[in-house]
Amino acid sequence: MTLKEYTSEEVAKHNNPDSLWVIIDGKVYDLTEFQEIHPGGKKILKRWAGKDASKQFHKYHEVERVMQKFGNDRRIGTLVSNSANGVVSNNKTSAEAPNLEPYGDMVPYGDPAWYQGYKSPYYDETHAALRAEVREFVEKEIKPYVDDWDEKGEIDVNLYKKFADQGYLAMIVGLKDFPKGLTNKKVKSVPMDKVDIFHELIVTDELSRGGSGGVVWNVVGGFSIGLPPVMRFGRPELIKRIVPGILDGDKRICLAITEPDAGSDVANITTTAEKTADGKHYIVNGMKKWITNSIWADYFTVAVRTGGEGMNGISMLLVEKDMPGIDIKRIHTQGMKVSGTGFISFDDVKVPVENLLGQENKGFKVIMTNFNHERLGVIMQANRFARLCVEESMKYAHKRETFGKPLIKHDVIRNKLGQMASRVEAGHSWLENLLYQYKNMGEEEAMFRLGGPIAGCKAFVTQTLEFCAREASQIFGGLSYTRGGRGGVIERLYREVRAYAIPGGSEEIMLDLSIRQAVKVNQHLGAKL
Repeated sequence: MTLKEYTSEEVAKHNNPDSLWVIIDGKVYDLTEFQEIHPGGKKILKRWAGKDASKQFHKYHEVERVMQKFGNDRRIGTLVSNSANGVVSNNKTSAEAPNLEPYGDMVPYGDPAWYQGYKSPYYDETHAALRAEVREFVEKEIKPYVDDWDEKGEIDVNLYKKFADQGYLAMIVGLKDFPKGLTNKKVKSVPMDKVDIFHELIVTDELSRGGSGGVVWNVVGGFSIGLPPVMRFGRPELIKRIVPGILDGDKRICLAITEPDAGSDVANITTTAEKTADGKHYIVNGMKKWITNSIWADYFTVAVRTGGEGMNGISMLLVEKDMPGIDIKRIHTQGMKVSGTGFISFDDVKVPVENLLGQENKGFKVIMTNFNHERLGVIMQANRFARLCVEESMKYAHKRETFGKPLIKHDVIRNKLGQMASRVEAGHSWLENLLYQYKNMGEEEAMFRLGGPIAGCKAFVTQTLEFCAREASQIFGGLSYTRGGRGGVIERLYREVRAYAIPGGSEEIMLDLSIRQAVKVNQHLGAKL
């Protein structure tokens, strides 16, 4: 519903107990009836009747909690301008950026800038509503249990289904539109026709705020990289048969590309898929290693060799768990203990040709198309984890005292926090720009122009995560060397750093790719080198 706009002169007329309005952060509230239940009494409200009470409101109240409990239902409009003093309304900037309420704990750099009242062209009310919805889910269903799950190496088996029931799975497939007709799950705070890549960012970002990469990978690791190739390149009948069960949380899928001797060098995979004499099936043989979610996946999106050497001999197949000849063994890793990482062996697995994704021997394009979305997901997660290091360190620095004063009073600690925050904010801004390009470019243009920048951003953000995890560990001292407790989040994230620096393309290869592709793209655009 569009709210009415008022001038400051109009608001000023409602300055008595019979009609009492106030202005807070460029919004107009009717507090006439609220006078009777205001905890501070009627006199305080009367003092600010018809005026801008923003400064006083922020001085005494926790904004988000109070607005959710008392304010939102009493908001009647927005302020156009304050002609009495010439101040323009905070409602919109010249770029029409919406004035969204500050949200969260307001820890400096503990959340993205738009959470803390800064204007942004990327987000609107649907993003703000989704942010609150997902955070509530994470606070209730994940954060209280993370330490126990990590120690046991097992997670609540119902979490994936709960996540799907909220409609969140369908929002993180990297598609331009919500996959209508394939699931009856809907996100309550966002209309399906409004979903964009920034909603995916919010889901992933808030999920990562739980402080465990293992949990994130458990819930969306295999799904967010295994399902997009099926959605983009699968036959309609294949999509109709398997995708609804996955989006509804009843089935699981993972991506199987990496092999014992072929990681970032995708063109050299050796798992084979040979056609039967009648041309109706592929016979798959080979091994895949470090495959996230593989130990409980029902479907595997598998890179196989159907032709000669190099990238032109690769195809993509959807292999199903109930096909004979598949063996899966769990791999125990340094971190990400609940992510379900496994080693897969394919021994004469018979796969129908209808399960081919895209064209035979054209699978390298499928993989490359998928890499942009996969790496964006890695960036989203790693950036929030780095930010979480800042948030936890900032809170701890205000509580822990050394040499007679809080850590935050020591300039060396402030320097560490400043170095961490500057890198996190730079990475987040780069990510938002890439997502905006991703949202507005066609698939072919995005493949051509964004592969390099996304690779560069991945390297920068994962290096930022490593830097922040180390600096946070220095701030927490011995607490960050202990599992669980006050420094438990930092200890866990330190163990998980390598899981972000290597998968999806190692930092060295990402930085090299970022320059090689930049040169290629800009030469095409007429660069004078």
